[in-house]
Amino acid sequence: MPKVKRNSGASKRFKITGTGKIKRKHAFKRHILTKKATKQKRALTHATLVHPSDMNNVKALLKM
Repeated sequence: MPKVKRNSGASKRFKITGTGKIKRKHAFKRHILTKKATKQKRALTHATLVHPSDMNNVKALLKM
């Protein structure tokens, strides 16, 4: 049997928490930051959890 390979792009973008939830980073904080408010940029800094409706798709990519 060949090894089961997970999606390497997804494994770089998502981390699994101790309780089994999936953590992700926010988008829109790479460039063109001058027109964004400081409050928005600060809020985008922190990680958040994947929405429950997307959880099955991400788990399939991570082969959970």
